[in-house]
Amino acid sequence: MFGLEIKVIWLLFFVALYWSYCIFWGIKGARQSKTAGDYFIAGRSISIWVFVLAATATSFSGWTFMGHPGLIYRDGFPYAYASFYAITIPFTGVLFLKRQWMLGKKFGFVTPGEMFAEYFKSDTIRLLIVLVALVFSVPYLGIQLRASGFLFNVLTDGMLGVNVGMILLSLVVVIYVATGGLRAVAYVDTMQCILLAGGIIALGIISFYYIGGITNLTEGIISLTQSDTKLTKDGYSHYVAIPGMIQFVDAGSKAVGGPWTGIMILTYMFALMGIQSAPAFTMWAFSNQSPKPFAPQQVWASAFGIGAILFFFTAIQGIGSHFLGANLDMVTNNPEVVNNVIGPNLGGKDLMETASKQGGLVPQLINLMGESAPWLVGLLSVCALAAMQSTGAAYMSTAGGMITRDIIKRYVLPNASDSQQKLFGRFFVIIIVALALLVAATATDALVLLGGLAVAYGFQMWPALIAICFWPWLTSLGITLGLIAGLIAVTCTESIGQSLGITGWGRWPLTIHSAGWGIFFNLGTAILVSFFTQNQNDYNHKMKYHNFLKEYAGLPSEKKNLVPIAWIITLLWFFFGIGPGAVIGNWIFGDPTNPATWIFGIPSIWVWQILFWVIGVYMMWMLAYKMELSTPSKKEI
Repeated sequence: MFGLEIKVIWLLFFVALYWSYCIFWGIKGARQSKTAGDYFIAGRSISIWVFVLAATATSFSGWTFMGHPGLIYRDGFPYAYASFYAITIPFTGVLFLKRQWMLGKKFGFVTPGEMFAEYFKSDTIRLLIVLVALVFSVPYLGIQLRASGFLFNVLTDGMLGVNVGMILLSLVVVIYVATGGLRAVAYVDTMQCILLAGGIIALGIISFYYIGGITNLTEGIISLTQSDTKLTKDGYSHYVAIPGMIQFVDAGSKAVGGPWTGIMILTYMFALMGIQSAPAFTMWAFSNQSPKPFAPQQVWASAFGIGAILFFFTAIQGIGSHFLGANLDMVTNNPEVVNNVIGPNLGGKDLMETASKQGGLVPQLINLMGESAPWLVGLLSVCALAAMQSTGAAYMSTAGGMITRDIIKRYVLPNASDSQQKLFGRFFVIIIVALALLVAATATDALVLLGGLAVAYGFQMWPALIAICFWPWLTSLGITLGLIAGLIAVTCTESIGQSLGITGWGRWPLTIHSAGWGIFFNLGTAILVSFFTQNQNDYNHKMKYHNFLKEYAGLPSEKKNLVPIAWIITLLWFFFGIGPGAVIGNWIFGDPTNPATWIFGIPSIWVWQILFWVIGVYMMWMLAYKMELSTPSKKEI
């Protein structure tokens, strides 16, 4: 009991210290926000290292820290392909962030709604973008709040209820985001990035220690695969093999061997690419002094740094927990490979039978240090909280700014002063947090579903970004109707479509993620409608922006011969690394059913993932630096 009290004391101490830091930056940000531009986009003054760390924290949320290891635990290495979002999320940034920054700098845009409305000469697009921002931010923040409640509940052994943890986090986030604006969010996120990365590494090391080293880990994986009764069509354990390229079922859950086919992995990556194509990241782009931070954030902080953390430390957490007592069948049937240190805190249940299911894995790993190092429980808890806050806070701040600038200032108070705009921005932050808290408290069963919808909706901004950054042929009506079609298609291919009675199929039909269905109808509609709605005057208007981008962001003539090479490498990486071709990874480095053939003693699929992570980092370096998609222009704007 005394040890428990010490653990809780340390937890509260570190949480109080961390939240004090957050509130400090809220107050400081408020003092530095003299104008609306200062408040909404930090006066376009975010420095290089602040953006590198803050944007990385924003991209990789509490789901990376809390949910990702749990799903690797549940679904095995096929879900570990999701770790490639360390590359695909910043890939979106490579394509679009620099060009959006240049447009914002040149034409004085503060919100993405302003940029798209001016480019397409359409207020309808402005309103649709605000809608996308809201349907992204509210459920996404709700996920983080719910996860924080579970964290407090588990680590205090029930002393603090789930709702209490949610309310506490909500209050802190409201205080520093509403007062300090995007500047406060950015400086808090820098610390959150360090805590997120450090926490994942620490938990990976803790898991590895309790497993007993690499030999015990590999022996455990062998036992896990040999006792697995959930097999793919090829007879491989679902823990170590993708269940084919695609399966023609009316819902992904009905796929033999699990839903994570090659095409599912690819389209799931589409959804996660929605994080940096969501409207919030446009405002992040506008907030920078220059494009200098983009390349290091995309290549080194995200693709290389977060990628290494996910493919090694997170994988060890997820897979390794089967050998730490979280899997009751392993405890019963293979006790020789299990160090049952988690089991006692689960009350004799399998992890997947508990209230939080896979979401409870990381809190249990943190709890392992409750007796030997109670101070570490407090520190790791703060790391988890930081991860949860990082993304939610950024989307709250930017969504509040978009409502203020694109609705209030545009239609209600066109002459609103800077102080009035800041006041409205703070008010809408409070409203967004309140809505997210309501969703988290009432839609508990649907929360993960809503989060999946959020990122899939965010990805539907791709055609609009392609239009404004690269392809002037796409028309205003094409983009508008395409975006509407994409949002509807996403809704209809998630479970919500079936629950509303508008679809006869389930979630992810044909093992294609809702983001994939959405972009198919979105881009298809945009191209078709644009074909019939070309207008020379509109085209000439759009070329004002594209001629500017061509002059300041265009590739030097001596490098243009590299363009086809770069895109061939990119397409091949997407196909073989995270697409249908990834099925090769099931067996190329060893037969999944014969551990004696495994290279380095680990399954072929894990070796394949590590190999394509390395290739992916090279691809990102080539695009960002060699192809100059993320490096500053040689001409002064």
